[in-house]
Amino acid sequence: MKKMTCKELGGACDLEFKANTFEEIAELSKQHGMEMFQKKDQAHMEAMQQMQVLMQSPKDMQAWFADKKKAFENATEV
Repeated sequence: MKKMTCKELGGACDLEFKANTFEEIAELSKQHGMEMFQKKDQAHMEAMQQMQVLMQSPKDMQAWFADKKKAFENATEV
């Protein structure tokens, strides 16, 4: 099992997520993002806006995704 923070996954806080796969940790991050969106948390709203800009370019989005997946793979086991 590995851990990454919201910030490490492109978010805005230090909340830690723990999962066995990158796909699992990405889903946990997504759920957290939806909760923060519903609460209208300003820092997370800004991070989401940056992500929307990134999503305009499939090439940039693929590079971002590959970078985050590599960071997960290199994360220390917990």
